[in-house]
Amino acid sequence: MKINFEGSTVLVTGGVRGIGRSIVREFATNGAKVWALDIEEGLLGEITKGLPDKISSRISCVHCDITNPIAVKKVVTDIEAVSISGSVDVAVHSAGGVRSRVKTPIEDVTDEDWRIIQSVNLDGSFNIARAVVPGMKKVGKGRIIVISSRAGIGVSLTGIQSYGTAKAAQIGLVKQLAAELGQFGITVNSVAPGFMPTSPDYIKQWNSYGKSGQEALVKSIAMRRVGKPEDIANATMFFASDLAEWVTGQTLAVTGGP
Repeated sequence: MKINFEGSTVLVTGGVRGIGRSIVREFATNGAKVWALDIEEGLLGEITKGLPDKISSRISCVHCDITNPIAVKKVVTDIEAVSISGSVDVAVHSAGGVRSRVKTPIEDVTDEDWRIIQSVNLDGSFNIARAVVPGMKKVGKGRIIVISSRAGIGVSLTGIQSYGTAKAAQIGLVKQLAAELGQFGITVNSVAPGFMPTSPDYIKQWNSYGKSGQEALVKSIAMRRVGKPEDIANATMFFASDLAEWVTGQTLAVTGGP
């Protein structure tokens, strides 16, 4: 069965770079009308840069702070108003990261350091789900996919307490929502990527390892390479497709190894 999203309306957060941008482009390539959200308004043009007109025309880039529930609700309402189904058919929460924070002893972590990571990763997941679920319930179908992290099922390489906690909490939210929403035809799943230097914070982390550290990290991965955004986009396409209509509450680790 071929994965195809013709006629589907898809919302993706964190669309400016890395994993989020790859997911946006993959959905559009497969026929979906995609709404790409990001807080970095000045970089929204990067989402469609270099794409053929046929694909870029399917992407609408929207400035949105997903930690603001009012802003999220407004965007979702706007999307539903022009969606063929009247709802957001697929919602992917990819925004997240460590928000420029670095490894710090817990006694020196400020309230702001803790909350800023929780807000975009965990609160953002909640805000998106809460906003799209009513429309999905009305049509009796929907897909919610959260991009978590291997840090949520193990220990974060960043060493940042709030990040590891937020990613584990995302996975817990996915399970809880899957149990609640399955009766309405809505599936909720998570993709947990391994480390990949796809944003400024993670590029900085990668560079901090030096050549020997980078080689050691690659050797620790069964597939002997770091991940690519396309690896995560492919897993997301599966969860969003009809192929996964009886799969919910699951976290798929896409890490290049067991």
